[in-house]
Amino acid sequence: MIDIDISAEAGDWAGEETLRQTAARAVEAALAELGLAGDSELSLLFTDDAHIRVLNREWRGKDKPTNVLSFPAFDVAPGDPLPAMLGDIVLAHETVSSEAVLEHKPFDHHVTHLVVHGLLHLLGYDHETDEEAEEMEGLERRVLERLAIPDPYG
Repeated sequence: MIDIDISAEAGDWAGEETLRQTAARAVEAALAELGLAGDSELSLLFTDDAHIRVLNREWRGKDKPTNVLSFPAFDVAPGDPLPAMLGDIVLAHETVSSEAVLEHKPFDHHVTHLVVHGLLHLLGYDHETDEEAEEMEGLERRVLERLAIPDPYG
């Protein structure tokens, strides 16, 4: 079981219960696809572009907003068992919203995709190389397919 802590501090997000349900569905589908089970904790912060820009600058050296950031609690490699605490995922409302509009995606589908994307980072997946990107995007597609969400890369 994954204990998910939700905080909506800024931005025009849905209520916390809606965010919790969206996150829980995304996490459950991802863990099922990966064949992972166990107890762990996950924190999700739903914020705005201003806050995520500060985090992006401080932690990644990129002085601009982004859609999602992940901060793992432990160094985990793909296939490792779940750690006691996964870490934090942060999403920025304005960027997520504008991307959903530009890409003609339902907002909740895009949020779900970004939660899955962030979770995969916490589980040791990355997309720095073409091979890593192919593996991670394939996982994202399969997880979202479990949730009847169309291919976000199609």
